Amino acid sequence: VPLVESGGDLVQPGGSLTLSCTASGFPFSAARMNWLRQAPGKEREFVAGIGGQVGTARYADSVLGLFTISKFNHNNTLYLQMNNLKPEDTGVYYCNSPARNLWGQGTQVTVSS
Repeated sequence: VPLVESGGDLVQPGGSLTLSCTASGFPFSAARMNWLRQAPGKEREFVAGIGGQVGTARYADSVLGLFTISKFNHNNTLYLQMNNLKPEDTGVYYCNSPARNLWGQGTQVTVSS
């Protein structure tokens, strides 16, 4: 399986969570990678992306300053650090290699008191 996400959990509003995505079978270090999420009843939306070798990051306006994407090429792992989580952050989070149209199975994040 090329992409495997983990780290989703139930967390209270204001809490933090770190998601991981382990990649295999393709040149991860050169790959641009994204995190997307899908809330119940809504379309999948872009959350954050990071470039290949240079590692330039970009974020959706809704998570800017709250979430941090990082890419560790030495262990083929993509991370998403999420702080100050809100109920509207609830959803299934997916990592994605857009160039190869690769998707993980997703990991559930639920923000609720």
